[in-house]
Amino acid sequence: MAEITIKGVVRTEFGKGASRRARRDGLVPAVIYGHGEKPQHITLPARELGVALKQSNVLLDIVIDGKTELTLPKAIVRHPLKQILEHIDLVLVRRGEKVVVAVPVHAVGEHDRDGVLEHVNNTIDVRVEATSIPSFFELNIQGLKAGTSLYAGDVQLPVGVELESDPKMIVVHLSERSTAAEEVAPVAAVDSGTAAPAATADSDK
Repeated sequence: MAEITIKGVVRTEFGKGASRRARRDGLVPAVIYGHGEKPQHITLPARELGVALKQSNVLLDIVIDGKTELTLPKAIVRHPLKQILEHIDLVLVRRGEKVVVAVPVHAVGEHDRDGVLEHVNNTIDVRVEATSIPSFFELNIQGLKAGTSLYAGDVQLPVGVELESDPKMIVVHLSERSTAAEEVAPVAAVDSGTAAPAATADSDK
């Protein structure tokens, strides 16, 4: 998994106005918490943070006043329309400790072509060492028959990774493709030989 270093700055102003000014200056308000430590309110460069967050479950080494905190993104708030980063919560982690995270699942292999593959759940929750979080898992769907499913328990996990999701949670389902013929509504024929009745005008008397 990726581990990226970003320099943070301690926040001295709070409130909506201060947050707007920070975002206008290309900064994202953030808070670091966990392990019984006092929450730290900081700002992070929006550009660097945005690039880092393109990777799933990325570890962030946040450097504040010469001290480095190892963190994991916990909650990310984006503008509903512009998708601009507005705020991020980071949780402190320690090397060697295990954390529970959601990891993407990618389907690989060829399924029965008579079916349509549905991704019911794109991630599964696992417990894993903080510095060894996989970027994704692969789920083998080779030969999957129409009308059947594969579950969280079917995902092959590396050594040291424990499943936290319900093993019976559906990850993918292969729906049966509809074979019913589409009914075509009959189109009424137009008799081109029938002329529309002419309008009659009253004759002058």
